[in-house]
Amino acid sequence: MSSQPAQTRNDSELIRANRGFYESLWAESQLIDPDRFNTWPLLSELAANAPHRLEVAPGLRPRMPLDGTCFIDLSHAALHRLHQRGADAVHGMIGALPCANARFDLICALDILEHVDDDNAALAELARVATPGATLLLSVPLHPEAWTAFDDFVGHCRRYEPAQIATRLAQHGFTIEHSAVYGMQPKSSRLLDVGLWFLTHQRKRAMWWYNRVFMPLGVRFQKPLAWRTGMGDTRGVDELLLRCRYQ
Repeated sequence: MSSQPAQTRNDSELIRANRGFYESLWAESQLIDPDRFNTWPLLSELAANAPHRLEVAPGLRPRMPLDGTCFIDLSHAALHRLHQRGADAVHGMIGALPCANARFDLICALDILEHVDDDNAALAELARVATPGATLLLSVPLHPEAWTAFDDFVGHCRRYEPAQIATRLAQHGFTIEHSAVYGMQPKSSRLLDVGLWFLTHQRKRAMWWYNRVFMPLGVRFQKPLAWRTGMGDTRGVDELLLRCRYQ
C-alpha cells in the first residue's frame, strides 16, 4: 500500500491506461446479468418507474435492465457483447456524453468517477443529462491513505475524502440521500498483490481463474446492501455506493 494516490497522469494517459486494461479484460470475459448483483433489488424497482435510463461505463457488469436502458461505454469489446444481448449501447465517455439535455430519470455510474482526470466535468455531464428529480447511483472509493497498487494498475486517478465527494456532488446539484458499503475487492493486500502479479506475468492463466472461479464466487457471496441515511460512518470503508437526487 502506498501512502497517497500518484495523480500525475493526464487525461490522455488515464484513457490509455483504462482502455488498455478494460479492453483486454472484457475481450476475455462474459457478460454477467444485472439480476446477479446485489444492486438489482434497488435498481429493478427504480427502473420500473423510470422510462428513460442511462448507465455509464457498465463494461460487462451492467446493473440496469438490459431492455430499455441506454448504455455508454469506451470499450468496443463490451459494446459488442451488449449488442449481442440486444442492448442499446453506444460508444462514448462520461466527460462528453452523446445524449440530449435533461433526458434521463435514472442514471447509474459505478466505478467510473475515480478513472477520469476531470471529475468536475464528468459530474457536470451527469447533471446535464438528468431530469429534475432524477436518481443517480454512484460508487466512489474512499480515503486517499488507503491507496493500493491495485488502484494504480486499473487506472484509478484518486480516492475521495468523504466530505470531498459530498461537496463535489452538491456543487453539481446532487444531494446524497442514502449510501451503502460497496465493492467486491478482497480485503487481503497479499491476495491483491498475488492477483496483480498473475495479471502482469501470466495474464491468460489469471483471466481463466478470474472468469471461472473468482468472479462467480464474488457474485455468489455478495452481501445484501445495507442502506443508511446520508453517508453514515465511513471509517474503514473502502468503497461507498451513493444514492443521490438531482435537484
